[in-house]
Amino acid sequence: MSRARLGVLVSGSGSNLQALLDACASDGFPAEVACVVSNVPTAYALERARAAGVPAVVVDHKALASKADFERALLGVLREARVEWVCLAGFMRLLSADFLGQFPGRVLNIHPSLLPAFPGLHAQRQALERGVKVTGCTVHFVDAGTDTGPIIGQAAVPVLPDDDEKSLSARILAEEHRLYPLAVRLAVTGQVSLDGARTRVAAQATTGELALRSPGAPK
Repeated sequence: MSRARLGVLVSGSGSNLQALLDACASDGFPAEVACVVSNVPTAYALERARAAGVPAVVVDHKALASKADFERALLGVLREARVEWVCLAGFMRLLSADFLGQFPGRVLNIHPSLLPAFPGLHAQRQALERGVKVTGCTVHFVDAGTDTGPIIGQAAVPVLPDDDEKSLSARILAEEHRLYPLAVRLAVTGQVSLDGARTRVAAQATTGELALRSPGAPK
């Protein structure tokens, strides 16, 4: 059985990329990382890709005249790698509706909050500033808004009294690494699908893994 070909877009260290690479290297996972593309030439995520034997390509947005030029170059790389699904993993650029239209319903993102709370940058800092007691992470389909696409799955993380942005981010990140490969597996196998502004998960895939995890619940 052929595996879905993923293109992973990155801008930074790439720990979520590593989670996807590790998942794709396991027996029976229904996807493979076909290429990794970064808009930042110095991103450590590129080294992670090379270490895994995956093509690592730089498309530097600063070297191109416009967003349209950047997205054309990005699309060219993805098409050359025969990418079927696009996964954003710490990719710090908003994608246009025109670009997303090239992969309808096949672009995923992971965000470090329980959306729709705290979209955009510094979600962990936003959570601390607002004094919430629970935050977490969300995997969602990408639309033209900022972290507004239909939600696939979430995991909750407690906000502890002595948390700072670094400590909270680290605990959220551990859940991201669990959640993203799971969501990718369900998406590429058709077990999760779009239904307007919501998603539906096939009954045989509803194992509780995608349910919002309560803080302190056994893993």
